[in-house]
Amino acid sequence: MIKQNISLKKYNTFGIDAKTRFFSEILNEKDLIEKIKKCKKTPFRILGEGSNILLTKDYKGYTFIIKNKGINIIQENESEIVVEVQAGENWHNFVLWALEKNYAGIENLAFIPGTVGAAPIQNIGAYGVELKTVFKSCRALEIETLTFKIFKKEDCDFEYRSSIFKKQFKEKIIITSVCFVLHKPPHKINTDYDPLKNALKGKKNTIQNIANAVINVRKSKLPDPSKIGNSGSFFKNPIINKDKFLELKNKYPDIPNFFEPYNKIKIPAAWLIEKIGYKGKRFGHAGIHNKQALVIVNYGNAEGSDILMLANQIKEKILIHFGIKLEFEVNLF
Repeated sequence: MIKQNISLKKYNTFGIDAKTRFFSEILNEKDLIEKIKKCKKTPFRILGEGSNILLTKDYKGYTFIIKNKGINIIQENESEIVVEVQAGENWHNFVLWALEKNYAGIENLAFIPGTVGAAPIQNIGAYGVELKTVFKSCRALEIETLTFKIFKKEDCDFEYRSSIFKKQFKEKIIITSVCFVLHKPPHKINTDYDPLKNALKGKKNTIQNIANAVINVRKSKLPDPSKIGNSGSFFKNPIINKDKFLELKNKYPDIPNFFEPYNKIKIPAAWLIEKIGYKGKRFGHAGIHNKQALVIVNYGNAEGSDILMLANQIKEKILIHFGIKLEFEVNLF
């Protein structure tokens, strides 16, 4: 059923009260094709759980929410499984499913909001693990031809918080399911990330304990969107060259850093934002969270334009102070 003039406030974790002219949920692939055909020349867009977006204005077209569900093991051997997950499944629920079945690979990615279908677009990552490490393939609808294509891992150009789906295939395909490779015991686990190591002190390195530690750390740092509107990390951590890093290191000896391939260095954006004094600041109905400077929050009545204005203000000040251009992790609509 297609509804008209619907508020999307409950469909985005920022809690922005933007409206869409037409609205419908997508339950399966057939439903998706039929509704796209109905759009004709009217524009449309696809949302999952609205956890990595900022709605900056009302939308004059169709907004479709992906709701297809299902988790099915399609291949299995002595050491691993291949599992196909429908795009509308909640990501954390999929992590819980894997933990219950004792399959390893995504425990570090526990408690990340959003849907499975959105995960490859962003190449979600946390605590030393990225989605690309377990991604096998995805099935997607090509909008122009209304035909389905399979994208294998090597097709996806996965990078830090990015993929081919965020670049050349942006708004050209719709992911309907994703296949992952998960591992049976004995598990290979990743506890290299220091905050995770600290949270695991005195505990066995099981996938269940890792997931619980990740959940506790995330809960301690990130605000609950049901209580205060936010979309998690608003900015990507910038990656700079060695010369720029040495220039900053000379001026700021305490600058934290993480080495990346090709002689690049990643700098925590939260540290940069703290250095310009914005952590915990409030500007009207919008502000920066007092526990995590990467998180911009809606105190209840902010419009998308208020959030965007604050984000651009932060970008400008970081550029002036450090000569670093921050990029949004959140997608603008």
